[in-house]
Amino acid sequence: MVMVMNSVMTTPAGPTLGPEIPFDRALALIQRLQTEHPEWCRTQLSRELCQHWDWRRPTGQWRDMACRDLLLKLERAGHLVLPPRRGTSPNALRNRTPLPVPHDTEPIREPLRDLLPLLVAPVATGTTDDKLFNCLVARYHYLGLRNTVGANLKYLIRDRHGRPLACMLFGSAAWKTAARDTFIGWDERVRRRHLPLLTNNTRFIILPWVFVEHLASHVLGRVLRRLNADWLAKYGYRLQLVETFVERSRFRGTCYRAANWMHLGATSGRSRQDRDRTLQVGVKDVFVYPLQSHFREVLCHDDA
Repeated sequence: MVMVMNSVMTTPAGPTLGPEIPFDRALALIQRLQTEHPEWCRTQLSRELCQHWDWRRPTGQWRDMACRDLLLKLERAGHLVLPPRRGTSPNALRNRTPLPVPHDTEPIREPLRDLLPLLVAPVATGTTDDKLFNCLVARYHYLGLRNTVGANLKYLIRDRHGRPLACMLFGSAAWKTAARDTFIGWDERVRRRHLPLLTNNTRFIILPWVFVEHLASHVLGRVLRRLNADWLAKYGYRLQLVETFVERSRFRGTCYRAANWMHLGATSGRSRQDRDRTLQVGVKDVFVYPLQSHFREVLCHDDA
């Protein structure tokens, strides 16, 4: 696998699991392939690069979308010109506003005990639940819903009667977070290798018509108890740690604290797109939840 870095980028869409390739060598290879194969489209170019660098996910699949993201960053920085698109970008299609799905918004006010046992299971892509999940998160979460790059899991939580109560989405971990990285104790090179063993709870919403005390922390506990088994079934490897970022101006992180997540501090208020250190974003509290007792041993192991 390859990692190219310079002042115009911090990382491709996914972390590395193998040797690094210097930026100039990587760029020279891309330019040579474009010169030798002017007929290649973007897909052919990215697939050839993945094979040349042996750039794979932990499951063995090519990191084609991560490579495509790298190529786009290089083009935006003026290092190369990609072939014209031959069709609509898949990301553009995935980022369209989800179609509305009819759903009941009758208030739910029963005590938690009357809703148990909750129905918790991963949402399979393309199913009716997937369409409902996308609709609910896009409509009711303040951040909306965008395409998730890399490994991810969706959960639609229902009560014993089948009524939707909450939605949770887990996706790629943040590339770099000082509070988390200090807590783990890994260095930059090891972090690049083992970042796929983390996931980020990027969306969590109790639906706005649901008024049930202690539901949020109960849902967190239920999902985390099965997250590793579901991740293993889908991707073939286990996670070590879960993270999330809670925007201070909106939330206090009460449910995460009640579910025994660890508060590590706060972000710096900078965006990873802020190359000139001028873009201010909301400060977020950083929470983590270890999924394995020996997570540091695994995450800090230098297997180079």
